Amino acid sequence: MHRDNQGLDYKKLGFRCGLEIHQQLEGSKLFCNCPTLNSAEKADYGAMRKLRAVVGETGKIDIAAAHEMGKGRTFLYESHSSDTCLVEYDEEPPFPLDREALGAGLRVALLLNAKIVDEIHVMRKIVIDGSNVTGFQRTALIALDGWIETSEGRVGIPLICLEEEAAQKLGEGEGKARYKLDRLGIPLLEIATSASIRSAEHAKEVASRIGMVLRSVEGVRRGLGTIRQDVNISIEKGARTEIKGFQELRSIPKVIEFEVRRQQHLISEGKKLSKEVRKAEPDFTTSFLRPLPGAARLYPETDVLPVKVSKEQIRHIRENLPKLRDERIKELMEGYKLPHDVAKEAAEDGRFEAMAGRFRNIPPQLVAQTLFTTPKELKSRLNLDPSKLSEGDYEEVFGYLDQGKIAKDAVIELLARKIRGEKIDVSRFAGISDEELEGEIRKIVAEKPGLSAGGYMGLVMAKFRGKAEGKKVMEILRKLMGD
Repeated sequence: MHRDNQGLDYKKLGFRCGLEIHQQLEGSKLFCNCPTLNSAEKADYGAMRKLRAVVGETGKIDIAAAHEMGKGRTFLYESHSSDTCLVEYDEEPPFPLDREALGAGLRVALLLNAKIVDEIHVMRKIVIDGSNVTGFQRTALIALDGWIETSEGRVGIPLICLEEEAAQKLGEGEGKARYKLDRLGIPLLEIATSASIRSAEHAKEVASRIGMVLRSVEGVRRGLGTIRQDVNISIEKGARTEIKGFQELRSIPKVIEFEVRRQQHLISEGKKLSKEVRKAEPDFTTSFLRPLPGAARLYPETDVLPVKVSKEQIRHIRENLPKLRDERIKELMEGYKLPHDVAKEAAEDGRFEAMAGRFRNIPPQLVAQTLFTTPKELKSRLNLDPSKLSEGDYEEVFGYLDQGKIAKDAVIELLARKIRGEKIDVSRFAGISDEELEGEIRKIVAEKPGLSAGGYMGLVMAKFRGKAEGKKVMEILRKLMGD
């Protein structure tokens, strides 16, 4: 029985749910050579457009396109020459499909057990809400019939497409909408699941699993705003609703529950539900955006040639597929004895294994701590910006550690000095032998009798900061104090 913790019986409700995952890719834009920068530069040119709907391949005007055209808005576009060219403005024909983006897409498709199509054809999907200057989004089907395993059984992935990212909306009012074009044309991988998701929590699990696969592949962008989840749901006597705007996985179950209850309420009042697109709000409710688009918005792209995918190309990609991120995390935990949270970071950062292999006199756990935990301490404790540290800075400090020139407790102090741009005298941080340390601690205890272990600890560490390890100091103190 598929119930959630709020008592919804999803099976009895006739619940149907599928996901669309949209993931940005790195490299150049999909149909030109502009970089995928998301520039913070002030715009240096722009344009104004009015967009109108046209008939699709079925000979009809799409209902969502007609809805947007009825608003009669004017669209203002701004851009910077560092990340936008005439292709984005539809003043120059598109370049051939970017092969790096296609390669990343094919790697993801194979990891999702999908079948690569023999020939890739680009289509135009009518979009006239202003987010595409052309009035359409270029999209190409690259793989079919994939699947993933979950705790609730196998979930199908019938379609994987490679398409253009939309422009970023800056604002609207008085019949006008403003967009920035740095994001327009970034390669976007769309992964659509079947409607076989069984509950709100199951939807979260499926999204998390697909996200893990995406993060396993080189060429996939990371960070806030680089991945989005759309959820399609319906219940018996209800209507299919597409919910957009999810950024965090934790919000998926709560928004799905709200939408199910909303449809239940309308059905109980005898109201007819319409197929529509709704927005996921911060308070986990949904609000109307537009009617749900259909097949009438698709027609062929005549400016981009088809791309053939050979069996040899697929074989080569398959033989060089990366390990899944979950597998990498498990390997790092077992091979280097890393905690799970640290192993998660190490799995996405190639520096760890490179540094651990190069500096073999340093315990791997300390290498990982320095790369992933120490930067957080520098920011929280010392209010310093760890992004100012270069790979060379870490290598220099690891070199001192590897050669025994400094104690491990000196690492954070040396990195802090690097950030501040201060000169480093390594001799000041040279370690002290256990015998010398015990002798100095005896002197301090004799000079200040009656203190607690914590009191002596503070005095010793103040005198030998960066030279003595706290664990060793406490060990000696306990021995001297008879604990």
